[in-house]
Amino acid sequence: MDLDVLNMFVIAGGTLAIPILAFVASFLLWPSALIRIYYWYWRRALGMQVRYANYDDYQFCYSYRGRPGYRPSILMLHGFSAHKDMWLSIVKFLPKNLHLICVDMPGHEGTTRSDLDDYSISGQAKRIHQFVECIKLNKKPFHLVGTSMGGNVAGVYAAQYPEDICSLTLICPAGLPSTTDNKFIKQLRELQESKRIDRIPLIPSTPEEMADMLKLCSYVRFKVPQQILQGLVDVRIPHNEFYRKLFLEIVDEKSRHSLHENMSKIKAPTQVIWGKQDQVLDVSGASVLAGAIPDCHVYILENCGHSVVVERPRKTANLILEFLALLHSIDSNKKQA
Repeated sequence: MDLDVLNMFVIAGGTLAIPILAFVASFLLWPSALIRIYYWYWRRALGMQVRYANYDDYQFCYSYRGRPGYRPSILMLHGFSAHKDMWLSIVKFLPKNLHLICVDMPGHEGTTRSDLDDYSISGQAKRIHQFVECIKLNKKPFHLVGTSMGGNVAGVYAAQYPEDICSLTLICPAGLPSTTDNKFIKQLRELQESKRIDRIPLIPSTPEEMADMLKLCSYVRFKVPQQILQGLVDVRIPHNEFYRKLFLEIVDEKSRHSLHENMSKIKAPTQVIWGKQDQVLDVSGASVLAGAIPDCHVYILENCGHSVVVERPRKTANLILEFLALLHSIDSNKKQA
């Protein structure tokens, strides 16, 4: 074989080996870095751009795609201990010409974290209102989406700032009294009585606890490799002290039933999506909301747990689009009449 040809194969092989070895090393030694790269790549592939907005000395981090148009913009509020990228699985199934905004909730990811901040549900709603004003999102009423803790905040926001929104989607929202004592609720009661805040099921510190949390939140049993579980834990551990403080704040009497206390004030057309097998927040909350909100559309997803956004992203995206299309049709008919 010609020496030049041999050298070419060696160089080509070496070039291919470097990224492969880098991937294997990241997977084995730094799985948390691999997870961050994964989200960065997914954002880029879906056309989501990260930006920052400042309200006085407070910084909000958010991602967005598209520009405001004739259809309402969509603002998405994630759940407890998550971040803006949790919505990417749904963004994948939404039209690229929709104006989408996913914001890191107060204290999460790139948004300011301060010991002096009010992390109650009403306090978070006020912060989100500041964000909305900061980016001038409320120049035109927008559609607000929230899941779990974010659903609680979204519902309170809709009640307190009704002029800002045209419609609302609540996905397995927190903030409602539980009609059944499931395993999770019993665990929380035991923790409150024993004051063992280091054992909160939604704040894992080991790969085994992470696996238990995934089982708690999902009906579908995902087979997650040990290294990925370790990476997920490594990403969270530096924030666990904050998560504990936040968790105690949102289960406190001031916030525990915030959505329930405000739901009768919600006047915007509302969509409720809930996993029938939710083990964290009981699905009976959907009928509670339907009985209190005048224009409420309820969708119960079979074979789905609390993590609706992860388990049924395509279905959730389609339900949101169908709901917005229905409202647009009703609005057009009113104008013609």
